[in-house]
Amino acid sequence: MIVAVGHDLIETARIRGLLEREGERFYRLFAPAELEYCARLSDPIPSYAARFAAKEAFQKVWPRPHGWRDVWVERPRTPDGPFPYAAPLLGFSAAIAAQMELHGWSAHLSLTHTREHASAVVILEARGLEARE
Repeated sequence: MIVAVGHDLIETARIRGLLEREGERFYRLFAPAELEYCARLSDPIPSYAARFAAKEAFQKVWPRPHGWRDVWVERPRTPDGPFPYAAPLLGFSAAIAAQMELHGWSAHLSLTHTREHASAVVILEARGLEARE
């Protein structure tokens, strides 16, 4: 059963401006795996923007405020198959993961970006019979 849907759309220019203004402090918004993934790209800004949008979209489905590094986008490597990375997943701090487990929730993520915009959708789902209120 769907518990909530969150969506966020951001202009990549806003993220580029944030990096220019904040310098090294900008990188504190992202988990190490996010930084590592984006650093491999010729233009990491659209991917940073998509990750920023994912954090914002998750906040729209989560009942309490969370920190920037409490939620992150994971792109597991796939050694086999046509793509080097699996579909993006959300990762959570221990506190959020515990609450997700307690309520029987899972989160689904969809990301997209262009040079100008990035968007993320998060669906919070109560899993089967073990879902609790």
